[in-house]
Amino acid sequence: SLVVLFGATAGAYGAKLGSDERELILLVWQVVDLHSKKVGTLHKSLVKADNLDLSDQCREVSGLTPEGLGKAEPLDRVLQQFSQLVSSDLKVLGRSSYTLCSDGQLLIRQVLHPETSKKNFLLSDCFYSFYDLRKEFHTCYPSSAAVKDQTIKTMAEYLGLGTDEAEEDFGVWQVKTMVAIIFSMLSEGCNHVFTEPETVKYKYETGPCSKSETVDSETVIRARGLPWQSSDQDIARFFKGLNIAKGGVALCLNSQGRRNGEALVRFVNSEQRDLALERHKHHMGSRYIEVYKATGEEFLKIAGGTSNEVAQFLSKENQVIIRMRGLPFTATQEDVLGFLGPECPVTGGKEGLLFVKYPDGRPTGDAFVLFSCEEYAQNALKKHKEILGKRYIELFRSTAAEVQQVLNRYMSTPLIPTLPTPIIPVIPPPYTIATGSIRDCVRLRGLPYTAGIDDILEFMGDATGDIKPHGVHMVLNQQGRPSGDAFIQMKSADKAFMVAQKCHKKMMKDRYVEVFQCSGEEMNFVLMGGTLNRSGLSPPPCKLPCLSPPAYAAFQTAAVIPAEAAALYQPQALLPTTRTPQASAAAPPTVTYYPAQAAQLYMNYTAYYPSPPVSPTTVGYLAAPPGAVAAAATATHTPILPQPGALVRMQGLPYNTGMKEILSFFQGYQYAPDDYNGLIQLSDQARSVLQAPKEWVCL
Repeated sequence: SLVVLFGATAGAYGAKLGSDERELILLVWQVVDLHSKKVGTLHKSLVKADNLDLSDQCREVSGLTPEGLGKAEPLDRVLQQFSQLVSSDLKVLGRSSYTLCSDGQLLIRQVLHPETSKKNFLLSDCFYSFYDLRKEFHTCYPSSAAVKDQTIKTMAEYLGLGTDEAEEDFGVWQVKTMVAIIFSMLSEGCNHVFTEPETVKYKYETGPCSKSETVDSETVIRARGLPWQSSDQDIARFFKGLNIAKGGVALCLNSQGRRNGEALVRFVNSEQRDLALERHKHHMGSRYIEVYKATGEEFLKIAGGTSNEVAQFLSKENQVIIRMRGLPFTATQEDVLGFLGPECPVTGGKEGLLFVKYPDGRPTGDAFVLFSCEEYAQNALKKHKEILGKRYIELFRSTAAEVQQVLNRYMSTPLIPTLPTPIIPVIPPPYTIATGSIRDCVRLRGLPYTAGIDDILEFMGDATGDIKPHGVHMVLNQQGRPSGDAFIQMKSADKAFMVAQKCHKKMMKDRYVEVFQCSGEEMNFVLMGGTLNRSGLSPPPCKLPCLSPPAYAAFQTAAVIPAEAAALYQPQALLPTTRTPQASAAAPPTVTYYPAQAAQLYMNYTAYYPSPPVSPTTVGYLAAPPGAVAAAATATHTPILPQPGALVRMQGLPYNTGMKEILSFFQGYQYAPDDYNGLIQLSDQARSVLQAPKEWVCL
């Protein structure tokens, strides 16, 4: 038996059904016995939506009103009635089982499954298998229109059936016409057999992905704007109703190892991918998620792996993966199993543990753990920030793709890692960012990402004459993309105040821009990752007392590259080539707002003490180029040992370590004499290049 099902939402109708996240307001159905060609009672049920504001198209097509829907039952009650009435009709027809049959896939995949998932109640098993009448019709009548162009009306016209919709209520005509089409397909001339129903996966299946696999680019999308704590199961729930390939969710990490709010999702076929694209700007909680096309190469770059150890670890299917971070370097498998305890047994015991190591075998302090069920994983997550040895351990949900990414990153890490580019503006001397408490600067927030220096000058209007030379500073985020922020240095605090009053919330292109007055000190504070608005100043993450060592003061002010070393730091090495500002060679000398060759672009780098989840626990150091060291030595007239091997690097020091402890540690060894002011006597400019948290560089 078939249950012919038709539905409508409070929003779009037809090919866009479900694309606007509007709720279901109508269900119409009828049971059809394929053997006896008898039908049951036709049922029509209105559904009370949480939002009764109907779109104009819905009002026009359906004829429904908010008043009428206000008296209806909610969706969960309607679905209970559906099951009861279908069972009753089947008994009358002498049947016991049935499969749904709908006009296309949108009602089942794009409306019912997403809405019930958001409202946290389960659909019965019958909604996980259904026949797509359009596909069945095209199989029976190959000369008919393509599946994507079919509608109930075009199928009826192809068969010569009556198409006067005005004779019946909305929904009733559609179901009656679908039943007539089915009977035509069962006639002696066709003898169509319904054999291969569409299926909806009950849950997302995890699994590994090899770089040698071939991934069709027509099956991959990129989801952007995800909450940082989202897991692969959360993403699968967002795409509920669509079939994601096994191991097809890959959460993306940024260069510091933290989730960047993006994920690549691989579906079983291009049809499912196209339906996923219709969920662009649908909501996950209070956030809307952007959905774009992606390529198979991008997916393999994130999710693919080559390590046999990882493949063996991930070979156990349908496991919940937890990442542990901050483990003591001496921690063993027994220590980890003892920390987790008997209430959260690890799958396979020691085989369910994977320690992350550097290429030379040193532990990174990270590990992945497998659990056989959600209950055990939840018990493990309750141990977040409990103590193992003398360290607290962080635990987070993880994915198979994240395991691959983390292992790939650490295994490709050089033995002496380098720090990602810090805040090093490309500024020819002597132009530096002013510091101090004088509020002679303004901050522009909410700039269009395509905005350039010329757009800012046009936005400032007459106030451009009050900008200091080289006083326009664009800001990039941690990924090297425009952050929407810029800082302007004005000639006086009064000028900055006037600009903030005049230009606040003024439009630039299609966006309004907020303008705040600030000081040079506050400007540097924001460049370090703090926040500044009309409510005051909030410190950057690396300044928090619980995260920052007492003596840590790297990059307190903007670093300026020495002239001799500037050649070693080409702009293309520091900044993405796509954001190279346009030169303005023809600008007159009296109107010089920024260097002729490039605008001042700053990387808002705050990853020394990254917040969870999935960020590395250690950060390397920035190896100073020989030119920088030599330049600094020349500037300060301090001799630097020329021979190679004179520098040693100390890593993993306690945060409160001072010079006295380090000199005591090297007792008995000869070090550079008369050098007790930082262990390397360099200028402040060169020191800012070399300095890094938790480490000392010694001669």
